[in-house]
Amino acid sequence: MKHDKDAPSIAALACVDLERWPIHQPDSSAYGRRLSEVRAALRNQGCARIDGFIRRDCRKMFDAEVTGIAPGAHFSSSSINPYFTQDDPSLPPSHPRRRYSENTNGFVAMDRFPEYGPSLSLYRSAHFQKFIADSLEEEQLFTFDDPLAGVVVNVMKEGQQLAWHYDTNEFIVSLLTRKPDQGGTFEYVPGLRRPGDECYEEVENVLDGKSDRVQHLSLELGDLQIFKGRFSLHRVVKGKGERHTVIFGYAREPGFIGRVERTRKVHNRVTQTHIDAEKYARSDGLAD
Repeated sequence: MKHDKDAPSIAALACVDLERWPIHQPDSSAYGRRLSEVRAALRNQGCARIDGFIRRDCRKMFDAEVTGIAPGAHFSSSSINPYFTQDDPSLPPSHPRRRYSENTNGFVAMDRFPEYGPSLSLYRSAHFQKFIADSLEEEQLFTFDDPLAGVVVNVMKEGQQLAWHYDTNEFIVSLLTRKPDQGGTFEYVPGLRRPGDECYEEVENVLDGKSDRVQHLSLELGDLQIFKGRFSLHRVVKGKGERHTVIFGYAREPGFIGRVERTRKVHNRVTQTHIDAEKYARSDGLAD
């Protein structure tokens, strides 16, 4: 997807509350102070709420964009396990990979977004990317090569829920653009698994409602969230009214493309790009 790198960056900065979050001045003491807060939250909880990131007068613009494309969401109602994988009868019935829960929500793929709208502009902004990389203490981050998953909208209608799961990418950045009237709380368990160790017993405790590690987060409009979703089990509970969230995907390595099975479940379609990339294994050795 071709784009002018300068114009989106300028448009994106116009929507950010730069007094509160001076991402355009990465060498300033104010930037350093805010960055320290975000890093501490990510280190301790695997999740950082960046409150009021989008200016109040720009929030309606994001809402209008998302509302305009939300009817194009692919909705699904299915039973999933935390790994979005098929049942494995060789495992005990209580094993997390055999534990399925109702998952009812919709996603709008990246190719449905306006080319120069606020969401794609923010995603591509060099200032924004640096802020996210700095927050995660990464030297550099890369936008996805996945033509459907770089930026998506999660649409949850009243009574729908996002079941317990892990993300296919190591971390996500999300922006709440429409809040339900009630409910719709984000719940997560920080750092429940790590590369090479699924920690299935701990996951089973969460699924059984026996874990005391579950955290709760209620986001407000204009809040940005950075979340280490590949390692932290999470869900969104049912709410009253519709909930819209723009999700921005970045990766530590260039060339990230989602798996065919997961992509088809989320978007009801795949591209030749996904098919061609299927032969490559995940470098962290974790289930998708």
